[in-house]
Amino acid sequence: MPVVVTAARIAQPQTDALPHTTVISAEDIRNSQAPDLPALLEREAGIQITRVGGPGQQASLFMRGANPSETLIMIDGVPLRRQASFGLPALENILPNQIDHIEIVRGNVSAIYGSGAIGGVVQIFTKRGTGAPAFNASVEAGSRGTYQGNVGVNGKSGDTSYALSLTRFKTDGFSAQNPLQSPNVNPDRNGDGNTSVSGSVSQEWRKGNAIGARVYANDSKYTFDDAYGTPTDRNNGHSKSQSIAVFSKNSFTQDWTSTLTLSQNINRDNLDDLSIFGNSSNGYKSTQNLLQWANELRLAPQWVANAGVDAGREKAEVNSSSSYGNSSNSFSRSTSSVYAGVNGKIGAHQLQLNVRHDDVGGSGSDNTGYLGYGYALTDSVKLIANASTAFNAPTPVQLFDPLYGNVNLKAERSKSYELGVQYAAGATLLRATLFDTRTRDQFGYDPVTFQTINIARAKNQGLELSASTTLLDIDWRASLTLQDPKDESTDKTLVRRAKTLGSLGAAKSFGAWRIGTDVQYTDSRTDIPGNPTLAPYWLTNANARYQLNKEISLFGRIDNLFNRDYQTAYGYNQPSRGVFVGVNWQQ
Repeated sequence: MPVVVTAARIAQPQTDALPHTTVISAEDIRNSQAPDLPALLEREAGIQITRVGGPGQQASLFMRGANPSETLIMIDGVPLRRQASFGLPALENILPNQIDHIEIVRGNVSAIYGSGAIGGVVQIFTKRGTGAPAFNASVEAGSRGTYQGNVGVNGKSGDTSYALSLTRFKTDGFSAQNPLQSPNVNPDRNGDGNTSVSGSVSQEWRKGNAIGARVYANDSKYTFDDAYGTPTDRNNGHSKSQSIAVFSKNSFTQDWTSTLTLSQNINRDNLDDLSIFGNSSNGYKSTQNLLQWANELRLAPQWVANAGVDAGREKAEVNSSSSYGNSSNSFSRSTSSVYAGVNGKIGAHQLQLNVRHDDVGGSGSDNTGYLGYGYALTDSVKLIANASTAFNAPTPVQLFDPLYGNVNLKAERSKSYELGVQYAAGATLLRATLFDTRTRDQFGYDPVTFQTINIARAKNQGLELSASTTLLDIDWRASLTLQDPKDESTDKTLVRRAKTLGSLGAAKSFGAWRIGTDVQYTDSRTDIPGNPTLAPYWLTNANARYQLNKEISLFGRIDNLFNRDYQTAYGYNQPSRGVFVGVNWQQ
């Protein structure tokens, strides 16, 4: 079983993680042939992806029925926040070729990671250098004028580790919105062009002590549809994201490791509308500077403590221009956090305790806690229970934007309880979790004022199952989520949340071949008020790889194998059947 670090901020076997944690390994990513991060995540337990069109169009992640803003996305330990524009990280622009592996922690871990972790955490780890220099390159082409190329190198020379990966993705796409449902949209194709790069370098200057730097960036240019325009409008979008971090990791003693990280995350979004009624442009820039000091202290062979301090400065800038005039607004705030935790075992008993204090300028402060307990019935079976509280602050734009801001918006606060059982033996890992989350002042959307509002009380109760095993020389993976996310004030299901989510995947290797398939099911969902209910759908994908020799392999996949017509948001098209083939060279 792999080692994970996200569940408790310490390295531990996946089977020791008390929050429900799964890993998407480098091999899983390679075999999936997923074109972007949302496609990679949507097969996982508890995760639902909503897209407003195809590649390059905004994608939102709902984990355990929580709002997209309630799940924290991180790259190499640094939170990704886009305080301006959509307020959500641009998941659609993150390409798998930059990713080494992903750890997914479900449920309320705000006491470990702070604001934005009510639904859970998705932590992305970019590639690192180990061993002799290794080179790789791949090209892929397929339906809708799609092509992708990637080159990379990683390795270690002496005490210096390095990795670099560059990817170019382009597609002609399809009309993001359905002209039959939104007659005013331009029915032309909405394409996307994305260039992404990630790199890292580190120098170990003494055993257990290293300094280094990491960078991740993407640049996406796309077109989109506007239901309130005319069929001849042209709408262009440009999204850029960059994350730079420098760090120093030091082993001060045999039992005390300290890591100091200084990072800057910048997101820019520009939306240009070219219309017969006049042109308009909206620009958004989000900047986050963050200093993180994390410490890990081994108290005893079976007990580890961690503690740290985060201090940051966030800034959001909004600029608009049109024939009616220009406007410019800027909002900024400081954030600070202090946290501590302890994790250990006594015989068959396992305990995890985390506490945290967050102070977010303009949104108040709060103390949160997590208490987890595990009891090993046998070497393979463990019972798990936990309770936790959470705090999630609104963005500066949600509060202060002159047109869409709501100065009366309150921070979200939440309580969660879980009971679970885990079975782990050999290559088999099964986990079942009953969860209950109650959120006060949850963020909602007012379609009349276009403002974020507070929902007095919301809740979600359900059962979450994940499984992976090898049986009859076939690798199996499955997930099932049964939930009931509701607005308690109206007793209605929360917008765009499915009550039932499921997936089943199977893959078999024989000779030089590896063939796999996965099936996903999403139940019916309500849409924003005034729109009809979204129909349930099944989606089947298939993939294959043939290893020509030690270095070269051919691969291909069919997305939406049975050409299902479905929507994840009313009025927005999803891709029809697509066929893609490619070749990979790896030294």
